[in-house]
Amino acid sequence: MVRSRLNLVGRRNRAGFSGTMRPIVNSAKDRHSEALHWRQRDERSAWFWGDKMDFDIPEEIKTYLAELDAFIAREIKPLEEQDDNIRFFDHRREYARTDWDNDGQPRHEWEELLGEMRRRADAAGHLRFALPKEYGGQDGSNLAMAVIREHLAEKGLGLHNDLQNESSIVGNFPQVLMFRDFGTPEQQDTFINGMLAGTHRVAFGLTEPDHGSDATWMETRAEPCTRDGVDGWLINGEKMWNTGLHVANYDMIFARTSGDDGAARGISCFLVPTDAPGFKIEEYLWTFNMPTDHPRISLTDVWVPDTALFGPRDGGLVLAQHFVHENRIRQAASGVGAAQYCISESVAYAKARKPFGKALASNQAIQFPLTELHTECEMVRNLVYKTAAQMDTMTKPEVAQRISDKVSMCNYRANRLVCEAADRAMQVHGGIGYSRHKPFEHIYRHHRRYRITEGSEEIQIRKVAGHLFGFIGK
Repeated sequence: MVRSRLNLVGRRNRAGFSGTMRPIVNSAKDRHSEALHWRQRDERSAWFWGDKMDFDIPEEIKTYLAELDAFIAREIKPLEEQDDNIRFFDHRREYARTDWDNDGQPRHEWEELLGEMRRRADAAGHLRFALPKEYGGQDGSNLAMAVIREHLAEKGLGLHNDLQNESSIVGNFPQVLMFRDFGTPEQQDTFINGMLAGTHRVAFGLTEPDHGSDATWMETRAEPCTRDGVDGWLINGEKMWNTGLHVANYDMIFARTSGDDGAARGISCFLVPTDAPGFKIEEYLWTFNMPTDHPRISLTDVWVPDTALFGPRDGGLVLAQHFVHENRIRQAASGVGAAQYCISESVAYAKARKPFGKALASNQAIQFPLTELHTECEMVRNLVYKTAAQMDTMTKPEVAQRISDKVSMCNYRANRLVCEAADRAMQVHGGIGYSRHKPFEHIYRHHRRYRITEGSEEIQIRKVAGHLFGFIGK
């Protein structure tokens, strides 16, 4: 297992970072100070007495990064370059990926290529890295996943880590863990095995046309209904932004089953077959970054049996929030990596480009904005690493209670950073930077959505403020 290494020299601790600590406890005052220290360390797990704190990436993670790089060079890059597959990544990428005559959905050839990438990564033992060993994974830690996601994004566009589809040689699989923790034995057997084998694909239906961040006000309803002696539910409503529904055979539909509008209690989740009578894709919503796999759907008298209930009745929102912190920290890490790529490419270009007989890099108007972004990258990167390492020492409820604000800090600042870095890269590169012959417009268009999805920027800031001002207790 790859774990965070935030260790003390000579003493293993819960949080990780290594350093020396030699407290001297001779008096009641010292004993009180030591107790305060350990209490604060429990609150902020990278806070230590001592004269050294080591922020180096653990050697085992560095070794694994090298292994991933070798795999990319050996298996993925040749695949990317054969049969003109590079068309999916060069200036033709949006056209090559999008079937404009089929509601703007992804082209079959594009998704086949992504599938082949995943098959090769799985065969090499990388795709399931973050999953528990019982599902063929390596029990990868949150710190390891953050470092990996940043590393892959910093390489720029490529088949190894496609931004648009969130497809990577190291996969994310949040739904597998949802079924492990909330599914019935039958659901676990069917869906976990099916998702890993590729026979079951499950979309996520929480957002509605009139309700996004205010999910507790959703209008979709599920009412008890018996058919042919079988107890079940009748579902009516609408959902929007059902990502991946174009290939899904099930949709996780969240619906109110009891309680008042606005109440967190009373919402349940159902596993609805996409071919169920009354389940209809109304339209595919074209987005800033095409192709689209985000439809709006309607459910009209859709009946499912009781066995379709996923997770606790009336407690379905716990599923929606189950993997949110892991998703947000990994997304933040990808943002840092992509931002660093934009900065590094801009620095290299500014050194090589020589208008008026001297390098662009000699101008402070070029240096200073990139320096500011580079500094921001370093700060956000370290917060991401620290927060991911802390998550490895806590249970999910502890993460939600104690460092949810830190996860939100990482997420909204990284999402904003990569958009600013991509925009700056376009400016530094001039006309060619604005063109599709450089990847910056693609990076911007992709990451701009994360300032809205996975909890909007404003929602993330509100959470941080709630902790800061004491409206959210710890």
